[in-house]
Amino acid sequence: MCAGCAMTLFIRLAVIAVPNPEDTIMVGTAGCGRLAISQAAIPFVYGNYGDQNGVASGLSRGLRIRFGDQPKDVVVMAGDGGTADIGFQQVLHSWFRKERFTTIMLDNEVYGNTGGQESGMTTRGAVLKMAPLGKKFEKMDMVAMAKIAGCAYIATVVPNNPRRVESCIKKAVLIAREVGPTYIQAYTSCNIEYAIPTDQVMADAKTVEDDRYKFAEYVSDEAKEYLTARYGYKEFVQKPAAAVTHA
Repeated sequence: MCAGCAMTLFIRLAVIAVPNPEDTIMVGTAGCGRLAISQAAIPFVYGNYGDQNGVASGLSRGLRIRFGDQPKDVVVMAGDGGTADIGFQQVLHSWFRKERFTTIMLDNEVYGNTGGQESGMTTRGAVLKMAPLGKKFEKMDMVAMAKIAGCAYIATVVPNNPRRVESCIKKAVLIAREVGPTYIQAYTSCNIEYAIPTDQVMADAKTVEDDRYKFAEYVSDEAKEYLTARYGYKEFVQKPAAAVTHA
């Protein structure tokens, strides 16, 4: 991984955040992220480019048959190219089928591993080495598509808030055990392709967060009830209605 890589930091936070690392399998595909994910002390399945959600679907189902009620968490972690472009079909269909695993997009808004081509997640107008005239269309709204497809938990995060990242990933993995698919979209800049100085990577993440990558979290009602009843999440406990006084 390159010096100052935000993706590397995010992957470290993700590995720390999984609730039961000894009962977790990561699934990935071609891209920079695989170089770091594969070094963690968590089993890693390396799929063909774009088929990671198909691999995860079969793996998740098989683990449930083999181990029954014992939780075995499957977490997909792949770049924006593998998730929103080449893997788009399998990602969307895994969500529509309500496959119970977590998908994490490492969104560096470029094909950073192959020379700087634009991706569906590149912002409109961005000029890259292999997109010298600037991107002509808008960044894909994968969060909206995740909602339409019925994901039970969705969050957008940046890596400069470690506690928030860890909290979101933990909730996503727990919800995926029983409720349904979950999706986290993380801004993880490619400082090489976007010429971000190494010592400015976190400052860039903060700027992007303030501008167009604000933290957002969607939790379905079923997921809220599940987290509250099963894991004691008090933040989702409904507050009693205020008493109405009559004059």
